[in-house]
Amino acid sequence: MTKIALFGAGGKMGYRLSTNFRGSRYTIAHVEVSPAGCERLKTGLDIDTVSPDEALEGAEAVILAVPDTHIGKVMAGIESKLKPGTMVIALDAAAPFAGHLSDRPDLTYFITHPCHPPIFNDETDMEAKRDHFGGAKAKQHIVSALMQGPEADYAKGEEIAQVIWAPVMRSHRVTVEQMALLEPGLSETVCASLLMVMKEAIDEVVDRGVDRQTATDFLLGHMNVLGAVIFGETEGVFSDACNKAIEFGKPVLMRDDWKRVFEPDEIAASIQRIT
Repeated sequence: MTKIALFGAGGKMGYRLSTNFRGSRYTIAHVEVSPAGCERLKTGLDIDTVSPDEALEGAEAVILAVPDTHIGKVMAGIESKLKPGTMVIALDAAAPFAGHLSDRPDLTYFITHPCHPPIFNDETDMEAKRDHFGGAKAKQHIVSALMQGPEADYAKGEEIAQVIWAPVMRSHRVTVEQMALLEPGLSETVCASLLMVMKEAIDEVVDRGVDRQTATDFLLGHMNVLGAVIFGETEGVFSDACNKAIEFGKPVLMRDDWKRVFEPDEIAASIQRIT
C-alpha cells in the first residue's frame, strides 16, 4: 500500500496526520474544503491540496479525518468512486458504530484511535512532557479495530496507525464494540465527567475560602499519589482515614447503578447524540 487519500487534511486532526506522514513510505493526497485549512497546510507544511477525484485516483486507502457528524456525508460522496478492496480508515468508533459508513462489503473498514500519552510515563524531554495529546513528541498507546475486510488488512491498517499516532508504544487490537465502550463510555462519560466534578470541587472549596492555586496544587498532587496506588504504578496502601473517606464518600458521589453507562443501549444512545 503506497497512496493514501487524506480527507480533512487541513483540520485539527488532519493537520496532525499530515505532519506525521512526512518522511513515511506513503504517498499522501491531501483533500481539504476549508480555505483556512488549505492555507494552514501550505503555510505550515508546504503542502498543496488536490480535488477528491484526483486524491482517490489510484488510492489504496482513504482516511476520514473529519468530524463524526460529517463522516456519513463525506462517505456518501465518495462511495461510488472507491474500488473494491480499498481501505477506509476512521479515527473514531462513533460514526462506524452508528452505521454511517456505506454498506459496501467489498471495502475494508479500519478504525484507529489514540490512547493519548499516559499520566504515568518516563518522558524527560520537556516538549514531550507537554505533549498531552500525543502524536508529536510524547509516546502513547493506541487501539485499532478491523470492522470488516480480510484479516491480512489489519496489519496494513496497523502500520498506518503506527505512523499517524507516532511515537507509539503498545498497539492494542479491539473490536468496534469494545472501542465504543472505551470511548465515549470509559474516557468521556466516566473519566471526563469525574474530572469535571473534580474541577467543580476545587471551585467549591475556593468559594469556601481556600486559595485557588492552593486547592489546585493540593488536588493534582493527590491525584498523582492516589492514582499511582490505585492503578498499581507503585506499591502502597491507603491510611485507615482515607479508606473510611472512600467508603462513605463514594455512595454520596456515585449512583448505585452508575455502571449502566456501559450497557449497549446507553452506549448506542451516547453515540447517537454525538453523530
